[in-house]
Amino acid sequence: MAAWAERLSGVRGVLLDISGVLYDSGTGGGAAIAGSVEAVARLKRSPLKVRFCTNESQKSRRELVGVLQRLGFDISEGEVTAPAPATCQILKERGLRPHLLIHEGVRSEFDDIDMSNPNCVVIADAGEGFSYQNMNRAFQVLMELENPVLISLGKGRYYKETSGLMLDVGGYMKALEYACGIEAEVVGKPSPEFFRSALQAIGVEAHQAIMIGDDIVGDVGGAQQCGMRALQVRTGKFRTEPLEVEPGLWNAHQLS
Repeated sequence: MAAWAERLSGVRGVLLDISGVLYDSGTGGGAAIAGSVEAVARLKRSPLKVRFCTNESQKSRRELVGVLQRLGFDISEGEVTAPAPATCQILKERGLRPHLLIHEGVRSEFDDIDMSNPNCVVIADAGEGFSYQNMNRAFQVLMELENPVLISLGKGRYYKETSGLMLDVGGYMKALEYACGIEAEVVGKPSPEFFRSALQAIGVEAHQAIMIGDDIVGDVGGAQQCGMRALQVRTGKFRTEPLEVEPGLWNAHQLS
């Protein structure tokens, strides 16, 4: 206990991943991970400031929060930092008109965005929408642009549903990068700007915060690169096999 007290010394805020940490998505709304509802309740009763920080891109924030509330979580839409609203802000600020390769469940987040004559591509976890036809159309849009812009809502390799591991947006993002000879702009974890936005929302500095997630790269590595501490849970996409990560980049503590 003394070791944990030392590791958590000075922590004023907690960023919580959602998928794989609080619940596993899936048919019927998914399932809460054992103990997670009670853990969130205890955090909220504590003096710590709590923010939910997710790369979810198959559901709007409203739908995601509705699912979590039905599972018993004390959470509101205003407590969630998610990539789709952040992407919309970027599009408006830079005058970008996207061609969307996204899941229908998150399309409502882009209702106020001008999509005429696209001058960029936004890609997210499109699920069954990742057909050859749709990927090729996104490729064509990018290749027709003088200065192609590809924005990706996260770059995860995979995530866990109740039925098992599911391929995430990262592989498809990499395919477009390779085909077009460009580098995507990532909105979501592990982007430093995404973490800073979540910290700003709760008024906590990076050295005063800790990120709790199941992804050694997106959650732990991204947080530590921003100067935060991080914990990796042994749920969700956590694997018991040895992890190949960039040497010296991070040292994750793990919670069972």
